Amino acid sequence: MDKIRVGITHGDTNGIGYEVILKVLEDERMADLCTIIVYGSGKAAAFYRKAMELAPVQLNRIDSAADAREGQFNIINVVGEDLKIDPGVAAEAAGQAAFAALEAAVADLVAGDIDVLVTAPINKKTIQGAEFSFPGHTEYLEARLGEEGDQALMIMCNDSMRIALATAHMPLASVPEALTPELIEQKLERFDRSLRRDFGIQSPRIAVLSLNPHAGEDGLLGKEEETIINPALAAVREKKILAFGPYASDGFFGSGAYSHFDGILAMYHDQGLTPFKTLAMDSGVNFTAGLPFVRTSPDHGTGYDIAGKNEASPDSMRSAIYAAIDIYRNRRSYDYAYRHPLRRQHVEKDKEKDKE
Repeated sequence: MDKIRVGITHGDTNGIGYEVILKVLEDERMADLCTIIVYGSGKAAAFYRKAMELAPVQLNRIDSAADAREGQFNIINVVGEDLKIDPGVAAEAAGQAAFAALEAAVADLVAGDIDVLVTAPINKKTIQGAEFSFPGHTEYLEARLGEEGDQALMIMCNDSMRIALATAHMPLASVPEALTPELIEQKLERFDRSLRRDFGIQSPRIAVLSLNPHAGEDGLLGKEEETIINPALAAVREKKILAFGPYASDGFFGSGAYSHFDGILAMYHDQGLTPFKTLAMDSGVNFTAGLPFVRTSPDHGTGYDIAGKNEASPDSMRSAIYAAIDIYRNRRSYDYAYRHPLRRQHVEKDKEKDKE
């Protein structure tokens, strides 16, 4: 069986993307696990390796993913040699270099030339342009990769925790208005399916966090729990989804209750990401569920403050690569197992009796 082909975008070229990519590729065993294709710049890779005196990593320069060699690390130049590299600086050129890598990798993903996508961090402002007007990777990938009816779900995960977001990249003031019973019901359905298909969990238990402090205190501190979250929980339970809550976030994480669930649905970005990154920063992965293709990313940002200083940990990037491979394999196994589901004979017999 051919190795899984992992496409890695270099992200913002003034951030820590190349540092964490090169540090991961220092371990030659990675080439035994998968075929790596970096979408980026040979010049930028050489600049950061030399500037930080990193261990040599041989990158095989290719023109297309079809030319990638197994047992080697490959790189496709998606930007010109005139790219200016200025570590730690938010620059439009770095943002456009990030977009060029993303566009090229997504095109190859759709064409089937790579199997999974791993994205290094971008600057959400400098990447903006005529072809990118999204709050982040998640929304862009939903627009580019989603089929009719598909909607992306942002899941932060590691070996012991999976946190999905009811709302993602939006101002906090807009969250209460955005939350509806229908939205939460849809997110829970997608989350349940992802936990089964992407993570191989047979009957996932999902905890749902409250919006207000102390879960609203029976309406004293807010009514969203009573009017929005509880109706959504009731609706998904009718569909045999094991969802529980709503739980006040502080006590839920402070008491360790999170360890008793397979997944957690947070109401807004920082409610989920703050505890997740506190508990799982180095091993954390950002996974975009709900789409026909697998995409993961490290759970950190561009790291401008440490860019070019040889201080960035590659652990999250390494975990993102491992997670992409695992999820890809889990999907293949799940789809194979359920390709011809058995008819529910007892249901059909009951219907025949009713007709009599």
